[in-house]
Amino acid sequence: MKKSKKIIKINHSNIKKLKIMEVFLFLLMFLLIIKLAYLQFIKGPSLSKAASSRQTSTITINPARGIIYDVNGKVLAISAEVDTVSVNPSKIKYSNGDKVKLEFVAQSFSDIFGLEYSDILEKLNSDSSTVTIASKVESDKIDSLKSWMETNKIYSGINIDPSIKRYYPYNNLACHLLGFTGTDNNGLFGLENSLDSILSGTVGKIVTLIDSVKQEIPNQQKSYIAALDGSNVYLTIDANIQSIVEKYLSQAVIDNIADYGTAIVMEPSTGNILAMANYPDYNLNTPFTPLYATSWDALSSQEQTNYLYDMWKNKAVQNTYEPGSVFKIITSAIALEEGIVEENTPNTFYCAGHEVVDNIIINCWRHNNPHEGQSLKQALANSCNPAFIQLGLKIGAPTLYKYYEAFGLLSTANSPFYGESNSIFYNQNSIRKFELATMSFGQGINVTPLQLITAVSAIANEGTLMKPRIVDKIVDQNSGSVATNEPVKVRQVISKKTASEVMDMLDYAVSNGTGKYGDVKGYSIGGKSGTSENLGQGDGTYIASFMGFSPTVNTQAVVLVALYNPKGKSFQGGEIAGPVVAQIFSEILPYIGVASTNTASSDYRTTTIPDFKNKTVGEAKQLLKSYGFIVNVDTSVSDSELITNQMPKKGAQLLENSCVFLYTESNNVATSVTVPNFKGMSVSEAKNVALEHNLNISLDGSGIVISQDVAAETQVEIGSIISLTLKSELNGGW
Repeated sequence: MKKSKKIIKINHSNIKKLKIMEVFLFLLMFLLIIKLAYLQFIKGPSLSKAASSRQTSTITINPARGIIYDVNGKVLAISAEVDTVSVNPSKIKYSNGDKVKLEFVAQSFSDIFGLEYSDILEKLNSDSSTVTIASKVESDKIDSLKSWMETNKIYSGINIDPSIKRYYPYNNLACHLLGFTGTDNNGLFGLENSLDSILSGTVGKIVTLIDSVKQEIPNQQKSYIAALDGSNVYLTIDANIQSIVEKYLSQAVIDNIADYGTAIVMEPSTGNILAMANYPDYNLNTPFTPLYATSWDALSSQEQTNYLYDMWKNKAVQNTYEPGSVFKIITSAIALEEGIVEENTPNTFYCAGHEVVDNIIINCWRHNNPHEGQSLKQALANSCNPAFIQLGLKIGAPTLYKYYEAFGLLSTANSPFYGESNSIFYNQNSIRKFELATMSFGQGINVTPLQLITAVSAIANEGTLMKPRIVDKIVDQNSGSVATNEPVKVRQVISKKTASEVMDMLDYAVSNGTGKYGDVKGYSIGGKSGTSENLGQGDGTYIASFMGFSPTVNTQAVVLVALYNPKGKSFQGGEIAGPVVAQIFSEILPYIGVASTNTASSDYRTTTIPDFKNKTVGEAKQLLKSYGFIVNVDTSVSDSELITNQMPKKGAQLLENSCVFLYTESNNVATSVTVPNFKGMSVSEAKNVALEHNLNISLDGSGIVISQDVAAETQVEIGSIISLTLKSELNGGW
């Protein structure tokens, strides 16, 4: 029997399914390849970076911020290691695992850090896993915290993390110039900001490989990049001169009820800034603490911000003002250099008490008693506006502006001062006679104090303009290399002859003119007063200023003092700013080595007080009365007791009828008294007021008191000597 062949039927349905599967797998493979290509070539770099970041640990090494020194090496700003204390409230436990009562922790922290108990307890009871208790904590408090933890056997939940704090050893000194740093240790204001790239240094880092549980993988190569510490900066500021300037500037602002005051001391031959001050000031170690905290909470957040910014502002370089008659120095120099006028030619100008320009009457300060005929020297000494209006019109706008630019008055100094502002002058092409007239005596224009003192210092420097210099040298902490910032000569603005003539006129203005309150016995002083009406602001306020030079030949120091909106007895620069410049000169000139020519004895008879220690009260009384002194000793003290202390101290020079206070072992407690305001008093008035306040005075000059070395309202020890400077009364003069 023949076998039949088996017929295999092909299932076309399955073949179709297989082909569909093949196509699907092909598409899947294609998409996978595209995905891999996308991950490899497009996302690869970012994924590699992300993987690297998860597999590596980077530890930042913070550099040490550079130190700021004064010119003599006194530290003005320095960084120190401090700590931040934080806690994990739920993890604060004793060593045996028991929880610590948060009230106990809050009270202990309050005692250690001097913080409010309720504030700390509120933080500890918050829902946060970690709360900061105190930042920038000094080592002594950290030691107290560690001792407390050891005593109470508390080792968990309290964290001590190192950080850096910027310190300013002299608190308020040169605060507006220096500025301060923020919480990240970067400069926020002042030189801390403008020199930040020099002071901050370069951050370093350590890079290591870590495993999935963030543990460092052993025996692997670490990458180490060292931090580069910031450079140290030495300024041209002299801390001693700065403190002298700040002392007298603050006294002047307070005594004259001014809104604020500004002062700069410059060495004209180098452009060095020896001091730069503004008052009111603030404490660099607590820069966010307002000066007048009583009304702080009543201010809106925007008002508070504006207040702080104004408190931090270095008005000597950031504010502009109308310089007033001080600007006549510049106008005089231009006229002499151009040969338009000579220094001593009689009747060059005529003052009728006013000048009419563009149908507008501009008065002289002495309009009721006109100066009449004057030379340029007399006009400057008299501070006569009509004379300088006549002079300005003769010079003309093109020539004036040529010299304004040459003196650096139309541009910033481009020095490392934070936020330096530029001047405001009229457009030269649209100046009318009236603007030309007012410019000639410093009205209608605005300059910064820095621009003005730089310009006039060129005259004191034989006509050579120097760039203002605040940085003396920079020392690299890493290499030890020193980069000296040499003085920069900008240009010769006027001839030596012209400069000498202007300095001679400024000397005359102090000895015979409206600048006489700037005089200092024993020194040649040149100067010019200024009283501007602040016309540009339109607020009816005045600015009283004085520019002083000493010596008038080979000048070593130029001093500018400006008081804004004084509301006291006077607003005239000669009367209230001149004495401040004189006070500053009287201390800084001997300090910088300028010899005094004053060999004459005092105009007032004085006696040197001897040392009474270990003498009996009876012996001291007898001797003091023979000198004409008033003896002050407690009535309960017997004449046989020995003296242990006295005020004034031995060696003091005392006027007749001065008070001497004696102390013994049984009564050795000195009291303090408030210093009165002697300004404007005659000699007899000052003596009587001093006696009433149990104080003594020393006198220099004659006339009325124009300055005192201790500010009114200051607390001093009973019997202290207050030095008073007197001058004949100045009747007007802007």
